[in-house]
Amino acid sequence: MNILAIETSCDETSASVVHEGRWVRSNVIASQTDLHARYGGVVPELASRQHITAIIPVVQEALEIAGMTRDDIDAIAVTEGPGLAGALLVGVNFAKTLAFAWRKPLVPVNHLEGHVYSNWLIPPGEAAGDPPALPALCLIVSGGHTELLLLQKHGVYEILGRTRDDAAGEAFDKGARLLGLSYPGGPSIQKAAEGARPLGDLPRAWLGDSYDFSFSGLKTALLRACEPYQKMKGPPRRQPANRPQAPRELFPEHKPPEYVPNMPVNQLAASYQEAIVDVLVQKTARAAADQHVASVMVAGGVAANALLRRRLAHNVKVPVHVPDLQFCTDNAAMIAAAAYQAVRRGAAAGLDMDVSPQLPLDSLPGVRVIDRTHAAR
Repeated sequence: MNILAIETSCDETSASVVHEGRWVRSNVIASQTDLHARYGGVVPELASRQHITAIIPVVQEALEIAGMTRDDIDAIAVTEGPGLAGALLVGVNFAKTLAFAWRKPLVPVNHLEGHVYSNWLIPPGEAAGDPPALPALCLIVSGGHTELLLLQKHGVYEILGRTRDDAAGEAFDKGARLLGLSYPGGPSIQKAAEGARPLGDLPRAWLGDSYDFSFSGLKTALLRACEPYQKMKGPPRRQPANRPQAPRELFPEHKPPEYVPNMPVNQLAASYQEAIVDVLVQKTARAAADQHVASVMVAGGVAANALLRRRLAHNVKVPVHVPDLQFCTDNAAMIAAAAYQAVRRGAAAGLDMDVSPQLPLDSLPGVRVIDRTHAAR
């Protein structure tokens, strides 16, 4: 089975062709990182506009690289949610158009389930390894999501823990802003921390015996650590109450804080990264032991963090699966992999399907979710 998948949930326009849910024939990504970096984060309206511009050439390139035409495609998959509403609409409407014109089944996919199945993907030209053994524990660290999922079998999940405030990805982005580093924050902090010795311990929120996460206190601690080095500024200029807003002020460019030259940015970045990774690893290792899983998976953009990968491999006693780096950030190949499992359980959508920015994991046919988090008790 060859699935053409489309992913536009945030700021990456991606299309991919995947065979039998594992073998990646093509995976094309048009990134908007440079566009949004000047604003210090994703601007939803700009993201939607860029998706409209990129979607047709991206899909065409994915088919060309795979060496396929519409006759070789068995189904069209697309991210239904969660994500930015305007961005999702571009991908869903384009996928619906293809499904109608090509007379192919339309398969809706939950973005987070896509991240889970990124661990099944085999890059072009590489030999197939064993897929993760089930039951498996999956640490999802993607954008605004940080969750520990227990995958009992395909389509059956238990949510063991999730963030109570900031997710790990958000913590990296906000920490990078505080340190005057560029967006996205994860790679910037990792680069700044390379070879640097942590400057003391920043606090960790363990939340007792819970598998939940919390990073807001850590962010505040970093803010307090930066304050002594920040240059003093005068009071902000007051603007007339009824002054019309200039067009360029609708999307104001991000201006990093100004610090004195001797601020230990690298050491603070190392301390901050150490604190985030420490919590992620310790909770994952404890959950893996408590649940007696056969394997552990990591998924999402933060899964690309080298320190996180090393620490998990060292601290977890069962095989640890991490996606190839190209499949950590948002991509359509992972959507195709999840769609393959959805097709096997009989999931399909009509042309009246709509986007769902807050799409829960159990909203799609054949998926069962048990919530065992603190909030569900």
